[in-house]
Order: sequence, then structure tokens, then C-alpha cells
Amino acid sequence: MPNRTIAPPIKDAVDFELVLPRCDHHVLSNGVEVYSLNMGSEDTLQINWVFYAGAWYEKKKSLAAATNFLLKNGTSGRTAFEINEHFDYYGAYVNRSCYTETSEVTLHCLNKHVHALIPVIAEMFTDATFPEEELAIYKQNSLQRLKVNLQKSEFVAGRLIDSYLFGDKHPYGKYNNAEDYEALTREDLVGFYEEYYKKGRMVIFAAGKLPPDMIGELEKYFGSLPVRKHRETVEGIQHMIEPATQKKYRIMNDPNGVQAAIRLLRPFPNRHHPDFQKAQVLNNVLGGFFGSRLMGNIREDKGYTYGIYSYLLNFVHESGWMITTEAGRDVAEDTIKEIYNELELLREEEVDEEELMMTRNFIIGTVLGDLDGPFQVIGRWKNMILSGVDEAYFYQSLQVVRSITAKELQELANKYLQPDDFYELVVI
Repeated sequence: MPNRTIAPPIKDAVDFELVLPRCDHHVLSNGVEVYSLNMGSEDTLQINWVFYAGAWYEKKKSLAAATNFLLKNGTSGRTAFEINEHFDYYGAYVNRSCYTETSEVTLHCLNKHVHALIPVIAEMFTDATFPEEELAIYKQNSLQRLKVNLQKSEFVAGRLIDSYLFGDKHPYGKYNNAEDYEALTREDLVGFYEEYYKKGRMVIFAAGKLPPDMIGELEKYFGSLPVRKHRETVEGIQHMIEPATQKKYRIMNDPNGVQAAIRLLRPFPNRHHPDFQKAQVLNNVLGGFFGSRLMGNIREDKGYTYGIYSYLLNFVHESGWMITTEAGRDVAEDTIKEIYNELELLREEEVDEEELMMTRNFIIGTVLGDLDGPFQVIGRWKNMILSGVDEAYFYQSLQVVRSITAKELQELANKYLQPDDFYELVVI
């Protein structure tokens, strides 16, 4: 019997041996890969269909997002109302998401109902009709949402900063205007759907308490579709990065605004570069969590902001190093000055061991949280697979966190945290 008067020993997160639960790998008859994780005690599951049908592939702005959203808004045999009613009846939730490279459809449901739900998902992928009236509603809602968002300085800053780094024609830098939504036609959506959904590249991720015949069900409804495996390369789709020549911008979006959205962004290699994992540690020291340098200085000491963060962009082909915050317009320039002061300190002085250990514990603790539950675990697998890295990358990243030295961090800071490399934007 444990002695409750004695506190248990405190163990640093870096001392835990983390193990990434293995997921099963299956290949359907048409070559589509399925990654499944039978894990958890609750009778729930999540199935995630990922298509290479993001903005990277569209020939008109907002076409990929519109097609993805309207998948669920009507087939030859069901109206949008009937589709939604079907999922609601079984207490299921279907979400659609569109990103730069990929788009997704995700089903959350009780495992006992999955057999009644998968056929309707398959129907969406093979027989979506994109009714004119549904497209009209989508346009109207998108235009209204855009009108409201354009009044927010943080929204405008988010649109502009990426365009400075990548160019406003590159998928990572382009943004939608009202005329882009208005120019969409049903024919555009049908064409994109035919090419990138019905005949596109797909991969499936399933997690939770899976029924014994889960793979058989996926084979039945998706194994004979004329889609291709996600690893197949696509020729002829290239996008040139055209960064802006000017580096500093001050935008007045609202003359009466009292808050400024501040963004600093520099180019950075993608996750296949040998510096990427090390830079993630340096990023956490700089602004990756509540105990970071930027938070301690600009929030806790100066009181300029409620929160300030830095992060590496999660793009596949290219990346960037972003610093983002909102501050009072009267202290916006002082905030930027303090950001550069923190960059200078990281270049000139080594991080002390106590701060480095705190950062290590935070990163490992975050990974621990990410491994708590089947949906979190399959999410980590999905991120690795879509990024073209394997299980070894996961364990290598942990080793980097545990072993990186203060000297290595200082060298990285001198290599990547030079003020002249950053695009700088303030939107009021």
C-alpha cells in the first residue's frame, strides 16, 4: 500500500520513453492506401478521406475550397437537406476541410452506425451534383463573411504577409477577393471534382474502436473507384515563388482602430531540411509557448499584448518562420523593436541550461498529449505520411529535443534570425 504522506518523485518529461503506437497499413484493390489504428475504449471512430485537391491544383481562386464544401450539398439521389438529415439521424458529424495541397472529408460517428454512413460518403465522392442554388448560397455566405473579415486587422494581416513572402499568385500566398467568389461557376466545380476527386489521388485514415470488418467496408465502397494512390506523382503542376522586393509594410485598414496586427515572416526550408527539427526547438525558446522569450518580454514585462507566438509554417513544399501578435497601435513599433531585441539576444548569448530544460520538457510534454487517444495518434501519423516522412522521423525529432545544445541553438539563431531576412507588416 503506498504511503500517501510521501509525495511521488517528480520526473522530467524528457525522461519519459515515448512510443508512437503503430498503425496498420492496408492497400485497397485500386491501390488506395488505408492507415488504421484500432485503439480506445469508447465505441467511437473517425475516418478521414484525404484527396490531393487543395488550392495547389486549382485554376481559379477559391475553386478547391468551394468544391470541397459543396461535396455534401446534393447528389443525384439526395438533396443537401436529406444528406444532413441522414448523418444527424445517426448522431454523426461530417466535416470538410480544404488546405493548400490537400482537402479532406472526416466522419465522426459511433462504430455501430458506420455501415449506414460509409455508403453516403461514397455517394458524395462519386455522384455530387453541385446544384446551382447551393452554389449561390455558398457565394452569398462567402462574400458576407469576407466583407466582415476585411474589417479585422488580423485577417488582413494574415492575407498579406504570406503574399509578400511567396507572391500573390503562388498557392501559399494568394488570397480570395469578392470577384473570385463571383466568378465561380457550376461547370468549374464539376470539372475540378471530376479531375481531383472522382479520378484524383486519395488516402484514408481510420482510428478509434474499429469494427472487425472495417477494411472490408472500405474495400466495398472505395476499392473499385477510379481514384489513384496518393504517392503517385503528378507532372506539370509547378508554382514559382515571387517574393516582394520591399520588406516593411504599414497598412491602415481602419483609421479608428486601436489595435495593430503585427506579422514578421522569413523564408525557411521544409521539414526535410536537416535544420528543421533543430529550428523547432529554437522556435519554442523564442515564441512557441507561454514560457517563451517573446511572451516573457512583450506580454509579461512590457504589457504590450495578451499573447505573442512564433511558429514554422506547416506547408509541404516550402516553409516560413512566422512571428505573430496583436498590440495597441501606440506600442506597435515598440513591440517590433522588442522582437528584434529578442532575436539579437538569441544570436549573441547561449540559452542557459534551465531555460533549455524547460523548453525540452514543454516539447516532450506536448508530444505526450498528442499521443493521448486514437484520434490524436492517427493525426500525427497523417501529418507524417502526407509530409513524406516515416516513423524514424518521429523518434529522430525526440532525440534532437533531448540532445541539442545551447551552442547549436545560437548557431541556428545567427543563421536564421537576422532582422534583414524578415518581412515586416503592421495593419491597423
